[in-house]
Amino acid sequence: MIHSMTGYGSASAAEEGISYSVEIRSLNNRHYKASIKLPEGFAGLETDVDRWLRAALDRGTLNFSLRVKDGSPTAAYEVNTAALRAYVSQLQGLTRGGAEGMSIDLAALLALPGVCEAPELDEEVRRRRAAVVERLTQQAVKGLLDMRRREGAALLAHLAAQTDVIRQNLAAVEQRAGTVVTEYQQRLATRVNRLLSQAQLDLDRDTLTREVAVYADRCDISEEIIRLKSHLEQFARLCNAEEAAGRKLDFLAQELLREANTIGSKANDVTIGRHIVEIKAAIERLKEQVQNVE
Repeated sequence: MIHSMTGYGSASAAEEGISYSVEIRSLNNRHYKASIKLPEGFAGLETDVDRWLRAALDRGTLNFSLRVKDGSPTAAYEVNTAALRAYVSQLQGLTRGGAEGMSIDLAALLALPGVCEAPELDEEVRRRRAAVVERLTQQAVKGLLDMRRREGAALLAHLAAQTDVIRQNLAAVEQRAGTVVTEYQQRLATRVNRLLSQAQLDLDRDTLTREVAVYADRCDISEEIIRLKSHLEQFARLCNAEEAAGRKLDFLAQELLREANTIGSKANDVTIGRHIVEIKAAIERLKEQVQNVE
């Protein structure tokens, strides 16, 4: 069963005083492309997150977002007292230089570079937090895949409707193709006989036969019809296969259009031409829809 590339999944949890929230959104893309946004302190997980996503998703533009709210005591930044003393010493030097009445804003000092530093986490804490992110990522991916499956079922119905249109019109083309040569022969014989009767000449039947044979060979579309039918069968099989089939379906849609164009150019028949217009319109809709198939 085909999957859409459009989907959304999310998961959240709270552990050890920390709230985690993961969101994943996906859109169609010919290739795999991930945009991963991680908060400060979790940037080292980017490679792991990408690996987790690649393991489950073959194609699509993915937007991964992790939000963390740390309410634990370990969230407090550490004050670098040495740096703070250095700043204060410089400010006191300015005061001795004549800047009387100058006040020192502690909040402004704390915002200076190097004064407040993020706490260093030991390896065990990092491992536990990474495990939480991995678990939530897997949950969000599952939700995303569930949505992509549902969207894929709707997409499959649209694709099936278009292939039915192609089959119906192709059956009409095949039926009509058997009479095109006969009608051409009758028209040619009538026209030639009319012209020859005016000149009181006899028609060389061998010449007429050769002309009809050349026409029949030039407008023979039996091979194109067979190939188009084969492509439709393969298209249906791929739509119900377990593997990701988006690229193959895209290729088959192009092949369907190529065969339809050839039939239209060779048939030299108005009725067949009308059916080919319907077939090509359905194929164009197929080409548009398969762009969103994984």
